[in-house]
Amino acid sequence: MNKENVDAIIEEIAAYLELKGESSSLPSTQDIVSELASTGSSQTLERLRQEFPPGLVEMFQISGLGATKIRQIYQRLKVDSLAELENAARDGRLAGLPRFGKKTAEKVLKSIEQLKRSSEPRLFHHAFREAEELAAILADIPRVARIEIAGAVRRRMEIIRGLGFAVALKGSPNDLIKRLGAVPGVSEFVAETDNALSLRFASGTVADIHWAPAAQFGFQWLRATGSEGHIAQLRQLAESRGLSWSDRGLVSDTSFLKTPTELDVYAALDLPYIEPELREGRGEVNAARSGKLPVLIEQEDIRGFLHCHSTYSDGTSTVTEWARACRDAGYEYLGITDHSERATYAGGISEDQLRLQHAEIDAVNKRQSTFRVLKGIEADILEDGSLDLVSETSATFEFVIASVHSRLEMNESRMTARILKAMEDPRMTILGHPTGRLLLSRNPYPMNTDRIFQRAAELGVAMEINADPQRLDLDWRLLREAVDAGVTISIGADAHHVHGMLNMAIGIGIARKGWISKEHVLNTRSVDEFLDHSRARM
Repeated sequence: MNKENVDAIIEEIAAYLELKGESSSLPSTQDIVSELASTGSSQTLERLRQEFPPGLVEMFQISGLGATKIRQIYQRLKVDSLAELENAARDGRLAGLPRFGKKTAEKVLKSIEQLKRSSEPRLFHHAFREAEELAAILADIPRVARIEIAGAVRRRMEIIRGLGFAVALKGSPNDLIKRLGAVPGVSEFVAETDNALSLRFASGTVADIHWAPAAQFGFQWLRATGSEGHIAQLRQLAESRGLSWSDRGLVSDTSFLKTPTELDVYAALDLPYIEPELREGRGEVNAARSGKLPVLIEQEDIRGFLHCHSTYSDGTSTVTEWARACRDAGYEYLGITDHSERATYAGGISEDQLRLQHAEIDAVNKRQSTFRVLKGIEADILEDGSLDLVSETSATFEFVIASVHSRLEMNESRMTARILKAMEDPRMTILGHPTGRLLLSRNPYPMNTDRIFQRAAELGVAMEINADPQRLDLDWRLLREAVDAGVTISIGADAHHVHGMLNMAIGIGIARKGWISKEHVLNTRSVDEFLDHSRARM
């Protein structure tokens, strides 16, 4: 373990102790280092992580928020991540706290925005919002006939390092270049060619603007979208067909082919259209040539909204609010999955609270005939692989998501054995956020995915795409391996407020990147088919 890792662990311990009001209780640095050297982990950190969710430590980055205010936010609002903090600042809940007010909420929002803009790389949902804002500015520039988001954002990458745009331009680019220099926040032109310009903003964001006349817009949009691997394969294919691939378009003999749409480019190469999410140079061109591209899942294919937390654990929307929001959004059923009792860091639900929750779910279901709320739970997978479920109450659940939330430093052998044992429990329907990663802050824990995928397929345990933009776990690169092994996929929002319903669109983007079709996904099934799958394990 290197010095940077040790320093990070010490800082994390200090932050947790400050949240507890015990900043003077930090063990000696020498003791921490000695323990790390001998065991590879820190019992002190493990204990503290059991008491607080990891997102609270990230809040220390927000200007004006110290331990006292963060503790108040967590205790009063059950907000435990930057994404939830942003929602609370926008919807008025933060301003309503004692000694906060509207100005404090505005300062928090401003600080979050600065953090998002200055952090490289950025999470998809932050970059997507930034790209939409810049696209709106570019659309108002004279002679811009069309503006489209391109680059990694369009390909739905989970981590974004720069923004990309394609512009259909009428006339000379001189006016466009002049106007781009006057866009608020632009600090410099990084690079410039005959048909592209890179801008750097004061925030550090770099945006690549590609332009073309309408007749070549499709080519330029495709080129600006990438990836490098995909474009290289298309260029090679073009050259094998006697075409030249230039920065401005496809050339046949000495003339540019008219490619106003991307479909025209692919047609010129005798290929069907390849969806942007697939353009990673990972076999999609060969699949297109042989007619084996998947029919990718769409938002409207999802019938059940799964993995959300209510006020019975660490959520801030009630069961009734969840039911109304999901029904209004067009879902046919909703799976409520509050944290199990030992998850004290997330307000784990007690047996008494479960009875109250299930009574409320029954009451909600009696009031409607075309929508159903399912009784679920997110049960912790304990260190020994058992599930945090009480046998007397587990029979009342219609499905169970089981997830690892503690002892993440286990080695590959022990973590694999832990998850394999958990999957043997017939009450488990779905393995939640299977690798435990937090994007830009925590690596996946080590596990033998081949063995886990194989056993999940044999047992009928579904594996989750956790659509929380800080997780997006399973990684899209692993999804094809899972499906090839016969694993059923579940897409879950892991939302703690109805605003988190937007997570589903991000999760579907990850599913599409992983070549996932409708038939691979558990919650594209009807409620009866979903329950049949769950009961088959119980």
